[in-house]
Amino acid sequence: MKDIIQTVKIVNHAGVSSIKDGMKSNAYSEIIREKKPKWIRISANQNNKSFELIKERTKNLKLSTVCEEAKCPNLSECWSRGTATFMVMGDTCTRACQFCSVNTGNPKGWLDKDEPEKIAKTVQEMGIRYVVLTCVTRDDLSDGGAQHFAETVKAIKSVDKNIEVEVLTSDFNGDQSAIRTIVNSPIKVFAQNIETVERLTHPIRDPRAGYLKTMEVLKHAKEINKQIITKSSIIVGLGENDREIYKTFEDLRNHNVDIVTLGQYLRPTLNHHPIDRWVTPEEFEMYREKGLEYGFLEVVSGPMVRSSYRAERALELNNAGL
Repeated sequence: MKDIIQTVKIVNHAGVSSIKDGMKSNAYSEIIREKKPKWIRISANQNNKSFELIKERTKNLKLSTVCEEAKCPNLSECWSRGTATFMVMGDTCTRACQFCSVNTGNPKGWLDKDEPEKIAKTVQEMGIRYVVLTCVTRDDLSDGGAQHFAETVKAIKSVDKNIEVEVLTSDFNGDQSAIRTIVNSPIKVFAQNIETVERLTHPIRDPRAGYLKTMEVLKHAKEINKQIITKSSIIVGLGENDREIYKTFEDLRNHNVDIVTLGQYLRPTLNHHPIDRWVTPEEFEMYREKGLEYGFLEVVSGPMVRSSYRAERALELNNAGL
């Protein structure tokens, strides 16, 4: 690790042609490969009232946003538009996936009982019409936190019944009663991320996660309520190939998923899975067109796209007659 850190410093300050004696060449090559291409750009518009309001509000109420915890590259853009994805049940996940920067540990059953009301009040003050709720995985809770999740949805709807809510949940370890609890709350969109292709599910995802498990969760949600929109997300640049991406498209559609998003994997730290490739904007457009051929209602595909990026698109689809 020391060698890698030293190499980063040299690349940043002395250029790629300079390597100290004794440094590992494979570590150097890894850093060079992960130099961001020109199309990876993050705008930083933080001089905005909506941005400041969300930041101050979440800090004062000790709320977590996945925007911050997962180091989302679209944080400035989304917050400046007055939208945010709230992460319920704290910031400590009981699982450890190789692409994610969220804290890992055991919350030992802790929950903030006031969180649903806090989030509802924040959403009301923000004046937004579409809210995304997500969560860390809570294997330490008997229902995975499904009831707490549903109470948060209901609290938001109680302040304004016209606010639409999207939920991006854990897999609840496949517990159908937990899925039912979520789907029976007044949501518009139910999302659970497949994350990667089947071959890379392990070791990329925690051993307790599963490719088929996620597919079945999505399918069951749709079976409970055919009126909701189901959604999933694929991270590219982890080592997958086009054939495997298309097979994932096929599997998602066979499990009645309506929307899929694709985005570039950005390595959170040097301890996480390395980047295999930088996917070009042209390739992302190709994936979008191919995904639409499989019959998705929408395919949101681009280098900086994340699962909650432009989530309000689901509301637009609904208003169009879905």
